[in-house]
Amino acid sequence: LSRSRSVPFIIPPTLHGRDWINLINEEHVQEDSDPYMVPQPGPRSSFHSFAGAYVVGTINPELYKFPEDKSETDFPEGNIGRLWFSIEYEQESERLLVSLIKVRKLQPPADSCSPFVKIYLLPDERSCLQSKTKRKTLNPQFDENFVFQVSSKMLFQRTLKFLVYHVDKQKKHHLLGQVIFPLKNETLTDDNKLVIWRDLEKESLEPPSEYGDIQFSLSYNDYLGRLTVVVLRARGLKLQEESHAVSVYVKVSLMNHNKFIKSKKTAAVLGSPNPVYNETFSFKADQTELDTASLSLSVLQSIKGEKTHLLGRVVVGPFMYTRGKELEHWNEMINKPKELVKRWHALCHST
Repeated sequence: LSRSRSVPFIIPPTLHGRDWINLINEEHVQEDSDPYMVPQPGPRSSFHSFAGAYVVGTINPELYKFPEDKSETDFPEGNIGRLWFSIEYEQESERLLVSLIKVRKLQPPADSCSPFVKIYLLPDERSCLQSKTKRKTLNPQFDENFVFQVSSKMLFQRTLKFLVYHVDKQKKHHLLGQVIFPLKNETLTDDNKLVIWRDLEKESLEPPSEYGDIQFSLSYNDYLGRLTVVVLRARGLKLQEESHAVSVYVKVSLMNHNKFIKSKKTAAVLGSPNPVYNETFSFKADQTELDTASLSLSVLQSIKGEKTHLLGRVVVGPFMYTRGKELEHWNEMINKPKELVKRWHALCHST
């Protein structure tokens, strides 16, 4: 049913002929007026006369909303959409309840947009749950509930992945963006429902490089002399053997004049060629050292009882050590102090 978004404003019969004026300081003020003055009916509507009441116009509910939180109004430049969802974990039944709430401000490739969402619980890429398709809207409201069976022991090693698609007139699916949400940092207890929103990201459409790729952000705070690395995720890794016993972690090392200064490691993620980390590391680095310092990020695989195996590495730093994308990333970090600069890099096998 299509309904008018406006709501009729009706004067009940008992108040006909009364003249209402503004209420000041919540005083209830009512002025008498000529008893024969009857308000003129407003626009024609199906509510035109309601048990002797008069429609004097309509109210636009949009104007009377509570002030919206910033997530509804503040969209960064280049935003391709924003997704809202909620998560809750039932300990007893070991069920993860995911509610897909809505998506706003989609940027489709064509004029019209009929979106739907696929939801995965990584590392399982084979099975997914899918929402209904919403016809012709850039702001779909889903309000759909999904259930994943997952043990409490494994819960914090899993990652939710939402893929937002648009279906064109030829029934082809186009990926508009994705949200990757690791569960490891969340406090999920019974009856604790978290409502979360995230901006959509473009999935990198280039195929993974030979040894896979790693995505991380760099930031330098010149005031504090602090170099920050956020290890986000890796993809297309060539694991030595496909098994859940294989764990993959990233080691971040700060070097100066090729001398090792300090290293830090992410937590290990089990059995996935596309691990998600979202871990932040900070290193002390004076501004004078930035011309001779570099960062090495190594992706390592370990299997119980066997030695660690290097899957690939990338080095970012100044002109002394790097070229191409690795040098660009480093320079952009220096040119945008205190800002997080995010990029993908191909992993290499050479040291």
